[in-house]
Amino acid sequence: MKKGVLLVNLGSPESTDTKDVRRYLDEFLMDERVIDLPYVLRALLVKGIILNTRPKKSAEAYKKIWWPEGSPLIVLSKRLQQNLQKKVAIPVELAMRYGNPSLEFGLSQLVAQGVEEVFLVPLYPQFAMATTETILVLAEKIKNKNFPNLKIKAQPAFYNKKDYIKNLADSIKDSLTDFNSDYILFSYHGVPERHIKKSDVTKSHCQINAECCATPSKAHEFCYRHQCLETTKQVAELLGLKEGTYSTSFQSRLGRDPWLQPYTDATIDGLAQKGIKNLAVVTPAFVSDCLETLEEIGMEAAHSFKENGGENFLSIPCLNDREDWVATLANWIKDFQNT
Repeated sequence: MKKGVLLVNLGSPESTDTKDVRRYLDEFLMDERVIDLPYVLRALLVKGIILNTRPKKSAEAYKKIWWPEGSPLIVLSKRLQQNLQKKVAIPVELAMRYGNPSLEFGLSQLVAQGVEEVFLVPLYPQFAMATTETILVLAEKIKNKNFPNLKIKAQPAFYNKKDYIKNLADSIKDSLTDFNSDYILFSYHGVPERHIKKSDVTKSHCQINAECCATPSKAHEFCYRHQCLETTKQVAELLGLKEGTYSTSFQSRLGRDPWLQPYTDATIDGLAQKGIKNLAVVTPAFVSDCLETLEEIGMEAAHSFKENGGENFLSIPCLNDREDWVATLANWIKDFQNT
């Protein structure tokens, strides 16, 4: 049985034109696992309100970080795919959950090369409804409709895999070589609290507090909050970080419903106000730099930190196409080949 690999990342607008951004946001926000409201309410919110106000603002943000080659997330994902292909003997294709290249296109490219079993790798270290789950659901739907004989094996959340943790710790260490940080903030993408409870397979364990995330449970296999905290914990241990010199926060909330806390923007402002002068921020929910890392953290958060009394701010790059991260992915693919 011929095998192949499909890397899947979030996606990006085709350009910084407001029309392209609106089209992208429409596909993204109308996903029932991103905004988990009944269709009519979701459509009223997205098409009736958000798409009439947000695309122009988001387009301006994309313009700040857009590269000559295109969207940073797309460019970096392609580099990862290309470097990975050099290290493995089976086909490696790339797809995006939203926008292009689409999941359907990615699977079709593999099938056209004779692939019968796909190793699907969502490029998200932690599991969440709005990231990993929506990729797996769509991939299965496309398979059943267009490629019924195709087999798909998905890479589980890798938030606590030793090789990934080491890659992340080494990337932080390398970035801090010329930056004397007083504090390291681990900022993860935020999700609504209700997503955490919906993902609780036990239907009783999750209380969204320190106790439930520290108590062993089957719920942790799909608990985004636990997995974020565990990533921070393991990286901090590997780096030998002292208590009080690092913490975890969550960014990019939308709407008025409760989202995971503490919030990154409030945390960064608070650290500056408490006298932290040199702050480093790492974003381990992403493996590729994107709008949330380059603009929201690297620009907006950096500005706010200095406005509140901070002096030096470092946004640590994502793993992107680091050689050690490529090697780790190559090893996972070789394990897949041998199964």
